[in-house]
Amino acid sequence: MISVSRILKMEGDSKLKAFVDLSISGIVVKGFGVVEGSKGLFVSMPRHQGKDGKWYNTVYPANRELKEQLDKVVLEAYRQ
Repeated sequence: MISVSRILKMEGDSKLKAFVDLSISGIVVKGFGVVEGSKGLFVSMPRHQGKDGKWYNTVYPANRELKEQLDKVVLEAYRQ
């Protein structure tokens, strides 16, 4: 089961609209983001910056269905 454990909405004109922590089967995963892209809102995965200055995801959904479920839960919570 996936649920939002915390959402922090950002103010201002930034493309980053919110930080979200999810509870996934009893494990809390921090660092999801709601971002305004050229095609609308999308959910960014938690990530860290490498020594080379590039950003790397630290969490990957195992399949498309799980990604769609994560997106649905996060965006519904953001829109409330």
